[in-house]
Amino acid sequence: MTLLERALSYPEIGGTAGQLPDGYTHVRVQRVIGHGESTFHRAADRLMSWQMHRAAGLAVEATTPRVEQDSRVRLRLGRHLLRISFGCRVVYVVEEERRRGFAYGTLQGHPEQGEERFCVEWREDDAVVFTITAFSQPGTWWSRALAPISHRLQQRYTRRYLHAL
Repeated sequence: MTLLERALSYPEIGGTAGQLPDGYTHVRVQRVIGHGESTFHRAADRLMSWQMHRAAGLAVEATTPRVEQDSRVRLRLGRHLLRISFGCRVVYVVEEERRRGFAYGTLQGHPEQGEERFCVEWREDDAVVFTITAFSQPGTWWSRALAPISHRLQQRYTRRYLHAL
């Protein structure tokens, strides 16, 4: 079974759409990335075409060129011997007039277990806000053993995502 054929590694599928489940570390961060309709459409396009992940420094291998329900993606960080590959599956897509985004869940073998949601919203005050919502816990023996490092790495990529759009 290839990495992208694996099952989701957590039971609370879709949990980022509402109240985050107990027993996980929670993340909710947001940033105003600009104003106006053109900013919204540009940011939504970058988000929904995996460009945010690439701009954050990850190598991306997706089953679809644009994010869709059930798209699978292999993300890689690092180089040579320190390269880590992990897989995710899109569990839902947000496609509304003034909001675009998606959530993906971790596949078995991912260093973390959980879900992450990325959403761009064009608000009534004309601000375009990018929000990241996630819940996770260590998913492998080595991510549990290296929890402080794993947590810092997760924080680092959350910041990179926030500034990638």
